[in-house]
Amino acid sequence: MRVGAVALVVAVLVLALAWAFQRRLVYLPSGAPTAAAEQVLDGGSAVVLRTDDGLDLTAWYAPPTARPTGATVLVLPGNAGNRAVRAPLARAIAATGSAVLLLDYRGYGGNPGSPTEDGLAADARAAHAHLVDERGVDPARLVLFGESLGGGVATRLALERPVGGLVLRSPFTSLADMAAVHYPFLPGALLLRDRFPVRDAIGAVAAPVVVVAGPDDATVPFTQSAAVADAAGAALVEVPGVGHNDPDLGYGPRVVAAVVGLTGR
Repeated sequence: MRVGAVALVVAVLVLALAWAFQRRLVYLPSGAPTAAAEQVLDGGSAVVLRTDDGLDLTAWYAPPTARPTGATVLVLPGNAGNRAVRAPLARAIAATGSAVLLLDYRGYGGNPGSPTEDGLAADARAAHAHLVDERGVDPARLVLFGESLGGGVATRLALERPVGGLVLRSPFTSLADMAAVHYPFLPGALLLRDRFPVRDAIGAVAAPVVVVAGPDDATVPFTQSAAVADAAGAALVEVPGVGHNDPDLGYGPRVVAAVVGLTGR
């Protein structure tokens, strides 16, 4: 009985800690970028986005560096790093003639606030408003690039605001499904405060969707990305032989080609 009681106490303690600190396991922000936008992006500049809950977020805008297509790509990052890590992606997209807005969520890249699912959704809406209302971007020419967890942010934004298309790079089916993969000893479906139900939501998105994923990705199972593509009725672009954070899956030619397929060049 004593051993059972100790095991019960330990189990309760583990669950309590998982509940209290779960967002520190989900969101892994880096501090402020080490360089200014002008130093890493040709013609790049910093912009300030005001969220509907009163936060001022810094993002980077990169104009096209080739003949303009008239399209703009909003990059919605994954759960780690900051906008400086996505600068190579922005440069690659800008070189195809599309403008790029690199968003950093609240709590990332020196921005105020703490990340949550609803908070990231508000950040994405602020970026959309900046592009459409302040820069005059036609929503039909606005493509969302959702990386990993950003696929959940992109899917929700596409349900809340008009967009021209979505590229989902290594999306998962839901955060609970990811928890089951990486923390199988925890009842993630019961504990999680944030859900990101990508597979359940993507079918309601009216805009065209392309999914890019790696069969050898050890972070987000390829089967989950394929399930998202199936639920969306989307094309599935495979990038074999690379990991979740490898350059070929981050900003390689197949990734850029998927974006070009929706931006029109």
